Amino acid sequence: MTAAINHPSDSSNTQVAKEPVLVCVAWPYANSLLHIGHIAGAYLPPDIFARYLRMTGRDVLMVSGSDTHGTPVTIQAEKEGSTPAQVVERYHGKFIESFEKIGITFDYFTHTGTRNHARVVHEFFLDLLEKGYIYKATSKQLFDLQAKRFLPDRYIEGECPFCAFKEARGDQCDNCGKTYDAVELKNPVSKMTGSRDLEVRETEHFYIDLGKLNEPLLEWMSDGKEHWRKHVLNFARGTLEKRELRGTAITRDLEWGVSIPLPGYDTKRIYVWFEAVMGYLSATQEYAQVSGKPDAWRRFWDSKTAPDARTYYFIGKDNITFHTIHWPGYLIAKGGLNLPYDVPANEYLSNRGRKVSKSRGGAITVLDVLERYQSDAWRYVLTALAPETGDVDFSWDDFVEKVNNELVANWGNLANRMLGFAFKRYDGKIPEPGTTLSADDEALLAEVKAGFTTVGGQYEAVKMRAALDEARRLSQRVNQYLSDHAPWTVVKTDPARAATSVYVALQCITWLSTMWAPILPESSQLIHATLGFDGDLFGRQYVETVTEDGDLQHQVLRYDHASAVGKWQAVTLLAGQAMRAPAAPFRKLDTDVVDKETASAEPV
Repeated sequence: MTAAINHPSDSSNTQVAKEPVLVCVAWPYANSLLHIGHIAGAYLPPDIFARYLRMTGRDVLMVSGSDTHGTPVTIQAEKEGSTPAQVVERYHGKFIESFEKIGITFDYFTHTGTRNHARVVHEFFLDLLEKGYIYKATSKQLFDLQAKRFLPDRYIEGECPFCAFKEARGDQCDNCGKTYDAVELKNPVSKMTGSRDLEVRETEHFYIDLGKLNEPLLEWMSDGKEHWRKHVLNFARGTLEKRELRGTAITRDLEWGVSIPLPGYDTKRIYVWFEAVMGYLSATQEYAQVSGKPDAWRRFWDSKTAPDARTYYFIGKDNITFHTIHWPGYLIAKGGLNLPYDVPANEYLSNRGRKVSKSRGGAITVLDVLERYQSDAWRYVLTALAPETGDVDFSWDDFVEKVNNELVANWGNLANRMLGFAFKRYDGKIPEPGTTLSADDEALLAEVKAGFTTVGGQYEAVKMRAALDEARRLSQRVNQYLSDHAPWTVVKTDPARAATSVYVALQCITWLSTMWAPILPESSQLIHATLGFDGDLFGRQYVETVTEDGDLQHQVLRYDHASAVGKWQAVTLLAGQAMRAPAAPFRKLDTDVVDKETASAEPV
């Protein structure tokens, strides 16, 4: 006769929060391939966060798109002898491919070249102009005498006026994060011609009066931000407390970008950093239109009808200024739209001591490495190395060590050996417990089940590295339990007791596969199916062609996450449930990986 098992009380049945959550993700310039620094800093964290929220049943939407108007796009086009539109089309497609392969589940990934986006930007511009937040002024700008043209910010490089960094860009320093006018750079050089023969000339532009917004921003920033990361909050508050905000030009002498919705400005365009942040709103509105619910965007944005909705902005630290000061300032000026709930900006992932950068070399591209290594291996390593509170240096030694000695040796070994042992020993079925649970059995089940609260709490707090650490600790607890109880040995002398130990371990693996799923979706789905469960832990990702205004077409990446809803729960594993033939969820890396990858690496 077998003993009935009374599981510990279900600590996972907490009440699901009601407020909608909009997950806003940084818009990559459509000028080159995505690299692991992008994934670690801006794209994997929101995916983990959104996957978790969907599993808890939250109303969540994750949006972003390709930034098509940045001067990096026009620079790339000039290098290639092509057009900006051709560059955008190619790299937008590569972004979609990269996100599909590493499993970044955007509900809607579009781009800023749509008419819908231009409409939103024009409405913002005209509204802020009418309210007195936008004004015209003559400014000084660098003019390349060889090229015979004004130089947009990203066409200029020089020495930062604040920290003396030698490779500062024309609008912002990658080293200290400060923004400035290009004419403030020391020893500027044209990236178009390589010439230092530059002249300061006057040109007329539109400006946003950030000085008017300093006090409203400071008031907003001073209340209810305890959940913000310290480096983000300190930077934003510190900037506002100095009361140094001033008028900032929001147009440029360009012919590629969103037009100015006024006559007489055909050779000027709206500055990318004024319009690109509006993509979060335009993408949500486009998603609503395509989904046949044109007003659905309001449940995330409308401060009157949905004041409790939360918007999270996942970015790198170089974008903190634009997401904690500029964009909230525009929203305050516009009125009626929800301000950011959180801006969990990450710091940099460096490679051999230098920032991983598309433009400066040393980038390890996503599409390249996914040809050789499992996507979940990269998701694990980049989460374990997440630069949440400081810069983190990546090395191939780290990659091999974390895959082999953490992922494979801990969670992978636990799932692989127990699923394989149970399938072979118990005729492909979950074994029936043969004895009453011991105190050790009960303690393990209670501790692992509590992970729905402890691991889930870290996901909720946007602390992905801590969530990984807690899931890894619980996995190791089950490994230790199996070492203590050794069912593969005990089965020879006490098969009833061995069956109980195996069942307890498999129940813990069932729960752990759910807890690991936001970080390791592919392998968690494999383990879920091997245990005998039907259906998907997550949803269906697909590419769709959207036709705009009857003729303009563009590709979007979409995600149907309906099947993920409600999966964050401690499902009881049924004895006798038919298993599927197991397969190892992870591959151990060869010892020569470091030498091979280091030898082939692009020199920095």
